Amino acid sequence: MQPDPHPRSVKIENARFALTLNAQRQVIEEASVVVEGQRIVQVGKAAELKNVATERVIDARGGVLAPAFVNGHMHISYAHAVRGIFPDDFTGRERLREVFRLQSAMTEEEEYWTSLLAIIELMKSGTVTFVDPGSTKYVDACLQAYADAGCRVVTGTCVTDLESDLALPRYQLDEALKTTREFIKQYGGRLDGRLHAWAMPFSADTCSAELLAGLRRITDQNGTWMTIHHTGGTTHHLEEIGALASNVLLAHAPGLSDQEVELIARSGATVVMCPSTSLKEGSRLGQRKLPELLERGVAVGLGADSANSSNFLDGVRMINAAALGFKDGRGDVHVVPAEHALEMATLVGARALGLHHEIGSIEVGKKADLVLFETRRAEWRSLLDPVNNLVYAADGRSVRTVIADGRVVVDDFSPVFADEARVADKVQELGEGLLARTGTRVNRGRWPLI
Repeated sequence: MQPDPHPRSVKIENARFALTLNAQRQVIEEASVVVEGQRIVQVGKAAELKNVATERVIDARGGVLAPAFVNGHMHISYAHAVRGIFPDDFTGRERLREVFRLQSAMTEEEEYWTSLLAIIELMKSGTVTFVDPGSTKYVDACLQAYADAGCRVVTGTCVTDLESDLALPRYQLDEALKTTREFIKQYGGRLDGRLHAWAMPFSADTCSAELLAGLRRITDQNGTWMTIHHTGGTTHHLEEIGALASNVLLAHAPGLSDQEVELIARSGATVVMCPSTSLKEGSRLGQRKLPELLERGVAVGLGADSANSSNFLDGVRMINAAALGFKDGRGDVHVVPAEHALEMATLVGARALGLHHEIGSIEVGKKADLVLFETRRAEWRSLLDPVNNLVYAADGRSVRTVIADGRVVVDDFSPVFADEARVADKVQELGEGLLARTGTRVNRGRWPLI
C-alpha cells in the first residue's frame, strides 16, 4: 500500500547526518526530526526520539537531511518549452530579445504545463521556495500547479513604463502602480500563506524613477518586498529615488563597484546571484562582488535564472557553481567555502527574501521544508564530511524525499503531485507548437543530424 502523501505527522528517522543550519550550525549525527502539520516540532538524536509516534515514519538510515533549498531568481513559466534552442554562443541582449519574444507569445495552456515541469525539476533536486520575478502572465492558471506541488512561491506582475527592445509588458505610470497594488491585494497570502506577492519592476533602464519610487511606497504600505534586475552603475540612482531599502532584492548584480557594495550594505537591501547563468555566458562570475557583499553582512541568495539561461534548475549544482566559480575567478581557495555556499541556498537565501524566520533551517517552530539525500551511492562515499560531499560531490539526483510545508511532495525519488513523463511529453508537444507558430529557427546542434 502506498504511504499517505499528506499525513498529519511525520518522523524522519535515523538520518546519518542532519544539517540544521541553526544559529550554531550544528550537524546532528544519527538524527530524527518530527513534523506535525506544517511545522517542525522536535529535532534531536534518533535515540532520544525513538518512542515518538507519528502517522508516517520515513526511514532515513544512511541519509543526509537538510533544509529545502531556496531559489531566489527563477523565471518559472516559459523556459522548458524552448529549452536548448539557443546555442552556447548566443548570449547577452540578443538572447534576451529572443527569450522575451517567445514568452510574449505563450498561451495560458503553455504557461501552465511549462511551469509544472519546471516545478518538478526544482522539487526533485530539493528546492521548495522560489522567486518568479514577474514572468508569469497567467497566474490564475499556474496557481493550480503551485497548489498541487505544494511549493512556496514569491511572484508578482512584471511592470515597465519606458520603451525597451525587450518584449516586456509596458504600462502608463498610474496603470503600473495600480496593477501592482491590486496584484498584492489579490494574491498575497494565497495557498495557505505559501504565496508571497511582491512588486516586480523589470529593471532601472525599463522603469522610470517615478515608477520605482512608487512601487517602493506600495511595498511599504503593504508590508511586502520588491525585486528588480540590477546592474552596477544604477545603485546610486536607486538610493537617490528611495528605491533601495531592506525590503528590496537585487537580482544578478554584475558590475558593482566597492562604493555600491557599501550602499547596498547600508541600505539593508539583499542580493541574489545566478552563478550558473554567469558561467554559461562567460560573464566573469568571479569578478562579481559576492565575497565583498558577504563580508559586509549582505544577505546573498542563489538563483538558477531559467532553464534557457543556466539550462539547469538543480539546486545542488547551483550551490556547486557558486562554490567553484568564485574560487576559480579569484584564484583563492578560501573564497566561498562549502558552508557559505550551502547557506546561500538555505538560511541566508531565506534571509535574502525576508523569510528566514519561517524557513531555511531545521529548527523547532519553523516550517517543515526538508530534503533527504540518499547517500548509499557512489558519489557520496566516503561519507565523513556531509557538507563537503553535498557541495562538491553530489547533485540533485540523490534527492530521495522532499517535504514542503509538512507535506511529502517527492517520495522515493519521484514527485507525488504529477506524472513527470506525461508532463514532459506535453511540454515537448507544446514547445514544438510554439516554435512553429512563432517561426523560430531551432538550434539542432553543430553536428550533422541524419
